[in-house]
Amino acid sequence: MGKKLRSGYTTGACAAAAAKAAALAMFQSKRVGQVEIVFPDDSMVEFEVIDSRYAHNFGAGGVIKDAGDDPDVTNGARIEAEVSLVKRSSQKQPEIEIRGGTGVGLVTKPGLAVAVGEPAINPVPQKMIRQNIAAVLADNPLPENQLIQVEIIVPAGEVLAEKTLNARLGIVGGISILGTTGIVRPISTEAWTMTISSSMDVAAANGVREIILSTGRTSERCIQKLLRPPEEALVMMGDYLDFSLHELHKHQFSRVHVATMWAKLLKGAMGHGQTHVRHGVIDKKQICEFFLEQGIDRRLVEKIQDANTAREILDRLMAMEASGTIHLICDYAARRYRSLAGIEVTIHLVYGSGKLICSRMT
Repeated sequence: MGKKLRSGYTTGACAAAAAKAAALAMFQSKRVGQVEIVFPDDSMVEFEVIDSRYAHNFGAGGVIKDAGDDPDVTNGARIEAEVSLVKRSSQKQPEIEIRGGTGVGLVTKPGLAVAVGEPAINPVPQKMIRQNIAAVLADNPLPENQLIQVEIIVPAGEVLAEKTLNARLGIVGGISILGTTGIVRPISTEAWTMTISSSMDVAAANGVREIILSTGRTSERCIQKLLRPPEEALVMMGDYLDFSLHELHKHQFSRVHVATMWAKLLKGAMGHGQTHVRHGVIDKKQICEFFLEQGIDRRLVEKIQDANTAREILDRLMAMEASGTIHLICDYAARRYRSLAGIEVTIHLVYGSGKLICSRMT
């Protein structure tokens, strides 16, 4: 058996820990080395605190994000919080006001969980921040007519955001503070599927009618050159084929374009809803049996049955000018995808070089 992968913590959990540490430093007038916070499931988790500081009506603290064994771009990032007591301008203001500072993105497009013009701090992280600061306020009541202002800061956030799809979602200037449970599960689907869902929400909110699902950057670049779509129409689904097709039911798109390469197209056509290799490899025998089931001439199948990879099968079909066979597989996949998506489908098959092989629609 392989080594058990280690879980980590979300940016939202780290922000809540940093905020509570900052509040404690301010009220207690001393540095904080550890802090324990409550998670959405009511469990308690302890965090190491860095750079704890305090002054009159001010506190600060930071946490280094540990994503466990998940390949998260924010792993190792500093998530900081600064809190201060400020005078209320209105009795309608909440006791705890949350702001985004340096490195926290700003939402500029509709369709996300946070309104346009607000910092990209999602609802659950906001709730965690408020809940954990409220625990501090229970022992340290606010002075009359004052509130506690919390600013979340990610010093490297703007650089880290360049490695994400934030700009496409309309989040500019930094990363998002995310998480629904506070826990990062290693190699989990949550981050991918959340991005897919958010991308579709943004597309719908910006009037997109024809959505584009791509399995990777090469396929996506090809379809961008072909269709010149608005940026909001582009959704990087990766290997989450069935999830993405089912997610379309939440919106009123008229057509879905699927930009894909041959191996992932074959897996999708053969009923694999998750096309990553770790979810199963389709061997050449399975492919040949599938071809025969679709009525492809046995003599042609015999010419590809000793191919080593799906890519080699495609190369042989192209060398034999068997475009009809390629189109047949694309058409079969398009019909399967339409049955899952409930809307019209266009398949765009892209070669590894980035060249379009063909487009087939239902």
